[in-house]
Amino acid sequence: MELKISVSEAVELIKEIKTMPEKIFNYIESSLRESVGSFLSGLMQQELTVHLGRQRYERKQDSKNYRNGTYPREFYLKNIGQVEVKVPRDRNGEFKSKVLPRSKRYEDRLREDISAMYLTGISTRTLSILSKKLIGRKISHEEVSKATEKMKEAVENWRTTLVKRIVSVHKIFSQKSASIHIKQI
Repeated sequence: MELKISVSEAVELIKEIKTMPEKIFNYIESSLRESVGSFLSGLMQQELTVHLGRQRYERKQDSKNYRNGTYPREFYLKNIGQVEVKVPRDRNGEFKSKVLPRSKRYEDRLREDISAMYLTGISTRTLSILSKKLIGRKISHEEVSKATEKMKEAVENWRTTLVKRIVSVHKIFSQKSASIHIKQI
């Protein structure tokens, strides 16, 4: 891509950036969101191509399943925020994207951060308010609770596994000390 501007246009642009530097960052942020959205949409289009076994507008003799347009969807990414994607459909409704599964609305890292904040003691309602600043959308306290359920399960599994290991180590040491004690008598 080649950009041609005159010297006077460049001077005006620099003056505008000096007076309102946040404007350039807002432009970069929106461009980044659009690029990421286009990239994810393209990945899902390729995924549908593989699922159908043919390119766009290509027909097969025996197949009755075809592309059936797209539908808009919002997805939230850490450090980027809301991304608009176009999810492709097939006529039979058999296509399920692995790039963005149907129930997934947030990136895993974002879900982990929300869960970590919850586990440190921040309430679900406070997280709901903070989410507006973090990702540009207020997450309901119910959504925060759902996001933290997996983390709670993982912590509980880790805790019970740790307790089981401690108990087994304790049994091993108590058996050894009992046998040592018997030998000393």
